[in-house]
Amino acid sequence: MDRTEERNTDEKKLVGDSAAALVESGMVVGLGTGSTTAFAIQALGRRVDEGLDIQGIPTSYQSLLLAIEWGIPLTSLDQDPVLDIALDGADQIDANLFVIKGGGAAHTNEKIVACSSRRFVVLVDEKKMVDTLVHPVPLEVIPKALELVKRQVMELGGIPRLRMAVRKDGPVITDNGNLVVDADFGDIHDPWKLAKQLSACTGIIEHGIFDNADEVYVGMPDGTVKILKCNR
Repeated sequence: MDRTEERNTDEKKLVGDSAAALVESGMVVGLGTGSTTAFAIQALGRRVDEGLDIQGIPTSYQSLLLAIEWGIPLTSLDQDPVLDIALDGADQIDANLFVIKGGGAAHTNEKIVACSSRRFVVLVDEKKMVDTLVHPVPLEVIPKALELVKRQVMELGGIPRLRMAVRKDGPVITDNGNLVVDADFGDIHDPWKLAKQLSACTGIIEHGIFDNADEVYVGMPDGTVKILKCNR
């Protein structure tokens, strides 16, 4: 690991540990997906071992397996439909705290958990913060609607690309059995408008624009955590 990678890992661990400290006994906690959230899950596992009484709801197989590995008791949205807090990462966040998620192809489940939570906290390192969103927007797509979705994305001014798997032949398949299309819209100056347009497209189950973050915990290079609160 080179010095830059080591510093990024330190920032992610710092912010993961800080966010995990928000959790109190008796809470039901949404367990997000990704490298930064993994540190939060590990920190929660250590606290559970020390006596913290919580239940977690994973957003993906990745977070499920990690929670089991670290001994976090689990529940489900059927049993606990309202969560106290959800902790999750992001691919990019703009100056108004609009968030793009879905790099791990779990954004549908992540959004369900986030919207079911009283408090949604996003965990990132500083390089994920930008003035204007420019990251391609992940779309979870019903397989038979793939070509229709591509046409609709192009009509909105985007460039759609089917996400292909790296260590298997063929496309990425989500935990829900669907495809992922990454839609590149360039600079996204009005994420609220684009989110509404994508939600209206037939065949898109969910898009990766999130507008409901209550707080963003940002790991800084100087070893501190900056806390940003949404004022929308």
